[in-house]
Amino acid sequence: MRARSVLEHYLTDFTASKYGRDKSTVANKMADNGATLMLLNGSDDGSNPAAELDGQPLFQEEIQVEGGTWYMTQNYEHRDATFEEILHLVHDYGIGVDGYSQFIGALPNYQAEIRHAQLEALKRDIWGMGSFSKDWIDELANENSLSQEYLASVIDAYYGLWGAYPSQPMRMMEENTGGYGMWGVYIAANRDEVQQRDPIGYQLAEDFFQPYLTYDAHLDPSLSGVFSLQYDENKLYTNQSRYLKDVTVTGNNEVDIVVNALDNNITGNSQLNRVIFSGFKSDYLIGLEGEIVRVTDKVAKRDGINQLENIEILQFKDEDILVSELTRQ
Repeated sequence: MRARSVLEHYLTDFTASKYGRDKSTVANKMADNGATLMLLNGSDDGSNPAAELDGQPLFQEEIQVEGGTWYMTQNYEHRDATFEEILHLVHDYGIGVDGYSQFIGALPNYQAEIRHAQLEALKRDIWGMGSFSKDWIDELANENSLSQEYLASVIDAYYGLWGAYPSQPMRMMEENTGGYGMWGVYIAANRDEVQQRDPIGYQLAEDFFQPYLTYDAHLDPSLSGVFSLQYDENKLYTNQSRYLKDVTVTGNNEVDIVVNALDNNITGNSQLNRVIFSGFKSDYLIGLEGEIVRVTDKVAKRDGINQLENIEILQFKDEDILVSELTRQ
């Protein structure tokens, strides 16, 4: 489900963008070109012969699920490669890559901008950084994969996948390159750093990719306690969860959700679930629309407009409200 959700996210129209207003052309090109995603057991250790088949591999041990242990601890020994590998699929078979005898993608002008940004990043030494990267860059050049790997570095940082990396004791590269994106080969580890340090790459992201994750994240059934959609430097996973908009609680544990400003849709499970807001109850408008509780923050750019289903308690700074009592009013 996670892999499908990320693919659907990449292919969801972004009407306010330059190249992503109608992504059906990209999706159709992927179909025409036979794009295939292979979900493989194990890890990328060379032992699975299926990885040699014609398709984009994604291994079991490099898929993180929101709310799962690897996600919550930001475990880079099982780092989340889902966004990178599925982006390669979309890029190679949908957007298109120059440098071949024929361009088979849907967006040649966008690829031209990606190529320009990749060349500038190498020239400025903000991507492919470090002495350990030289052989890798040469290998990518021989494969004509430079633009794909550069774009993946940008988008991984844009969605916060490397925001926790500077805080982790385990790092693959010992050499200090001055950046923490993609194991240290990219200058930016988070969205703010992309904007500040690689503005050309940041514009690439803005021109096609949604600013938040458009899929409904089904939280891992093992999760219990609080799951926050607000960035908190003391909760490493919020480097990623800050970009989630919609979540569904699964499993049989009690889970509470802290909302963010993205107009969240929150669905609970069969247990006791509460949704936690930033302000006092008087700051919000609360209404019922059938089985849906609608909570609107009157303070701009804080908690947004939230639609809640199967939620038992609304928690504000000054009091808790039982949803069951709302239905009796």
